[in-house]
Amino acid sequence: MNKKLLAIMMIILLAIAALGTAAFFVIKGNASEKDTKKEPTIDEVVESSVAIDEITTNLKSDNYVRLSIKLETDSKIAKEELEKRDFQIKDTVISLLGNMTADQMDGEKGREAFKKELKDKLNSEYMKEGKVKKVYITSFNLQ
Repeated sequence: MNKKLLAIMMIILLAIAALGTAAFFVIKGNASEKDTKKEPTIDEVVESSVAIDEITTNLKSDNYVRLSIKLETDSKIAKEELEKRDFQIKDTVISLLGNMTADQMDGEKGREAFKKELKDKLNSEYMKEGKVKKVYITSFNLQ
């Protein structure tokens, strides 16, 4: 009887060890997949970004703003699409800024709100082959 009990305990221990080993490799596999989806390198960001020439426009208040932006996309195809839509992007920027006051654009919160609104509008209205991931303001002058 003791040999049967010992054999059953050994089988149970081996089964637990096998399940533990399998779980380890499944978890490790998921972790390595996350590593492959890491942040892009700066070279990859530059390759998929589009610079928009300096834009000067009036604000809703009696002020004007001069700014340049850079749009980071999620692919080279999206970059090519944005380059073709340059005139639509400029129109959108001018329209958004024309409805803002100097107080709304002054400060980090105002610029962040503008960038989010621009990104959302470009993605929803124009982008067909990818998305704008980030909007960077590369120069900014509010007067």
